[in-house]
Amino acid sequence: MIYLWLISSFAYIGVFTFGGGYSMLPMFQRVLVDKNKWLTEEELNDLFSISQCLPGIIAANTAVFVGYKHKGVLGGIISAVGVALPSLIIMLLIAATLTFFTDIPIVQKAFTGLRVCVSVLIINAAFKLRKHSIIDLPTVLIFLTVFLLSVFKLLPVAFLVMLAGVSGIAISMIRKNMTSSDDAPPPNGGYE
Repeated sequence: MIYLWLISSFAYIGVFTFGGGYSMLPMFQRVLVDKNKWLTEEELNDLFSISQCLPGIIAANTAVFVGYKHKGVLGGIISAVGVALPSLIIMLLIAATLTFFTDIPIVQKAFTGLRVCVSVLIINAAFKLRKHSIIDLPTVLIFLTVFLLSVFKLLPVAFLVMLAGVSGIAISMIRKNMTSSDDAPPPNGGYE
C-alpha cells in the first residue's frame, strides 16, 4: 500500500509541476511536508541542497531520498519512477506532435507564458528556502557572495555550491568550537 502511495504522490508532483528543480519545491513542500508529513521543512531544504550537488535531476534525487527513507531501495526506485513517469509520457506525446504545431503563434506565446510562470515559481522557491537558510550575518554573507558570483558568472555553479557548502561547514565548526570552549571549566578549577 505504501508503494502505491509513494508512486502516486510522486506522479502527482511530476504531473503538476513545470520547469523542474526549484520550481518543484512548492509542490514538494505541499505533498511531502504539509500533506503526508514524510519530511520536515528543514529536511526538505537539506534534501534539495544535497540533490542539487549530485548528478541528475533534483526532483528525482529528492524522490529517491524520500522513498529510500521510508521503504528502502525499492521505495527509492518507485519514488523516482513516480516523479519521472508523467514527464516521460508528456515528452513523448509532445515530441510526437509538436513538429506540426511549432509555427503556430499561439503555441509560441504559450511557451513564452510557461517560461514566465517557471521564473515566478523559482523566485517563490528561493523565498521559501530563505526562511530557514539565511538566518544570521554569516549566512547573509555566503548568500550575497554566491549570488554576486553567479550573477556575474565569475565561477561555475558547481563550484559555487561547493564553496557555499564548505563555508557553511566551516562556520558551523567555528561556532561549535566557540560554544565548547565557553562550556569548558576554567583552569585549576577556577582558583588562582
